[in-house]
Amino acid sequence: MNQSKFAVWLRLLWMFLKVNLLSPSGPASVGLLYKEAVGKIMSEERFVEAVGFSNVLPGSEALKLAMFVGYAAGGVPGVFTALLGAVLPPTLMMFIVASILQQFQQEDWLQGFVKGMSPAVAALIIMVAWELFRVGQTKKLGRRTLVIAALSAIALWFDLPSPLVLLGAGILGVLLFR
Repeated sequence: MNQSKFAVWLRLLWMFLKVNLLSPSGPASVGLLYKEAVGKIMSEERFVEAVGFSNVLPGSEALKLAMFVGYAAGGVPGVFTALLGAVLPPTLMMFIVASILQQFQQEDWLQGFVKGMSPAVAALIIMVAWELFRVGQTKKLGRRTLVIAALSAIALWFDLPSPLVLLGAGILGVLLFR
């Protein structure tokens, strides 16, 4: 790991560009990032520490991991280099998709496309909710889980901000599951 600072920064930039182009999400990218970082720019212990901290702190796990790895390997300039590599691919992709959609926003087929996607997005949300509920049931959470789910649904129905609903559900969980 005896490299010049500039070489480390270039490696960080390339590593996070590659990871963010090849993996679809933050959690899925950890394995690829492990292969790229451990033994080349940081130790396995330091990487495990980085993953642990990125999961504990609030915010995007991918960006927190980029900052931690960047700082551990290249100091403050390493943070900015890793962040550039982590942010550039999704930002460029979103600009490309947004510009394409902007060109076709008045087209009838796009309206139908969005209308067709809406039920699929709703189905995805329902499936995730069902999976969370099902996993909770295997742990014998029963009525308390239903109470939290029902109160959360009512709060969301009355347009309470979702972060407040999550905070309230967490507090209620502490009280109900002691």
